[in-house]
Amino acid sequence: MTAGPGLGNVRRLVVKIGSALLVEQDSGSLHRAWLNALADDVAALVRRGVEVMIVSSGAIAVGRRHLGLTQRTLRLEENQAAAATGQIRLAHAYQETLARHDITVAQILLTLDDTEERRRHLNARATMNTLLRLGTVPVINENDTVATAEIRFGDNDRLAARVAAMMNADALILLSDIEGLYAADPRLNPNAAFIAEVPAITPEIEAMAGAPPPGYSSGGMVTKLAAARIAVNAGCRMAIADGRILNPLAAIETGGRATWFLSQVEPRTARKRYIAGSLKPSGSLVVDAGALKALRGGKSLLPAGVTAVHGTFQRGDAVTVRTADGAEIGRGLAAYEADEARRIIGHKSREIETILGYRGREELIHRDDLALTEGSPGEGATA
Repeated sequence: MTAGPGLGNVRRLVVKIGSALLVEQDSGSLHRAWLNALADDVAALVRRGVEVMIVSSGAIAVGRRHLGLTQRTLRLEENQAAAATGQIRLAHAYQETLARHDITVAQILLTLDDTEERRRHLNARATMNTLLRLGTVPVINENDTVATAEIRFGDNDRLAARVAAMMNADALILLSDIEGLYAADPRLNPNAAFIAEVPAITPEIEAMAGAPPPGYSSGGMVTKLAAARIAVNAGCRMAIADGRILNPLAAIETGGRATWFLSQVEPRTARKRYIAGSLKPSGSLVVDAGALKALRGGKSLLPAGVTAVHGTFQRGDAVTVRTADGAEIGRGLAAYEADEARRIIGHKSREIETILGYRGREELIHRDDLALTEGSPGEGATA
């Protein structure tokens, strides 16, 4: 089981911020003091080595004011126009407030398909991993200007959970206008019991969800529980916490009230299980004895250790890894399509650019995208 509630041992954190926290409902202006206090919290986490990603709502809520679209329900194209106008203002606000701490901000616009379709998933994941390695805080939102289904769905809770799963995050925090999960809707039943910890999402827990509150917030407890299921299945514990206070992350760190959904597996283990068990391989790679030893030691699969490529597959497709006698030792996501893989096998990684004409990944399968299926020791093992 992953570690219990709290942020003390978190290495990678996703924070989701709802529109109601960021945007003044009547005027459509940003809550600058709140955002500055949140940035102070994020900076404190970054200083101690935590990699932080922010999934932020609010672009449509901000943009509609600037376009004079505040008095009625918006049509789809008006929603998209508001998103295009608001997103640049929202990104600039994050840039300004985190610059006070010398932290660089990167804007990432995703659709749900970017987190699910394997090739796009790999591209987005590689970009965000690079940004985190460079000390940047990615600010992520749905690509509302083009993603029609996502606007109608209006839910960044599940997007945040998919980002957390994709990035092997240790924890996801949904900052909202409610402090956590209650046994019944506290707006209707002031005596409803507060649920501090959820070891498993049961039908009884799901029955506790109510309707979303009025205003800009569109997620509601139903989508938060759906996000929790995605997160915990990926090995990521999740908290629902009240974001209306200043410094909400610092409050969580000091034991502030929140509902924690616990996971039974580690993030890396969950990803390995997914790769090992739920993907249909499109081809196979045959490795030599040296590569086999490296894989068992938790290393990536490099082109130099591959002797043959079988099948037809694209970048991001699942392939099996086999020994010369045909025994399957693992499964992974290929970093190159089959024809390119055939051209670079047996060569050093530094030769890839010369052979293919572009600088790609150094490995055929990165160790994070590889699961050993023979039960061998090492980081890639699933046993």
